[in-house]
Amino acid sequence: MMNLYSGTTCPFSQRCRIVLYEKGMDFQIIDVDMFNKPEDIAVMNPYNRLPVLVERDLILYEANIINEYIDERFPHPQLMPADPVMRARARLFLFNFEVELFSQIDFLENGNAKQQEKARSQVADRLTELAPVFTKQKYMLGDEFSMLDVAIAPLLWRLDFYGVSLPKSAAPLMKYAERIFSRPAFIDALTPAEKVMRK
Repeated sequence: MMNLYSGTTCPFSQRCRIVLYEKGMDFQIIDVDMFNKPEDIAVMNPYNRLPVLVERDLILYEANIINEYIDERFPHPQLMPADPVMRARARLFLFNFEVELFSQIDFLENGNAKQQEKARSQVADRLTELAPVFTKQKYMLGDEFSMLDVAIAPLLWRLDFYGVSLPKSAAPLMKYAERIFSRPAFIDALTPAEKVMRK
């Protein structure tokens, strides 16, 4: 059985929880207090961050690596494209999300007022640029839910919590977000602490 050490308010851990629930497989989630991590986490992950996946003698960390492993190990439903070119493009999108959006999480959660405001602005600008994509398609890669949707969903869920406001022109993005938020796997993956982040 897979064990996922998951931060109860960690957006990166939420990604992995979503994938596990989408796959409908046998797993156990071990909730970890982000502010009082057990020493085991630092032993399993030299960066002392969450999430961490343990399966027998395999220990993985970093959400995108964990999720690709789960997707390859349990291929139905497939969340990464089967075509190598499309898979490479999806990985590039995931990298861009990390650099352009998720790199701002630490500032949004722990930065001073000036850092938080700058991070809010950068996240809002980038998401507004992405919004027109959703006037033409249901999910990031078209009609099928994919790893890109998994990756961005935790940030979209936390926009109000982080104080990020989007302009009216981003309305297609918010309709897209509601589609993701209504998925049973997304709902099942929410922790009690995450449920209260969005009203």
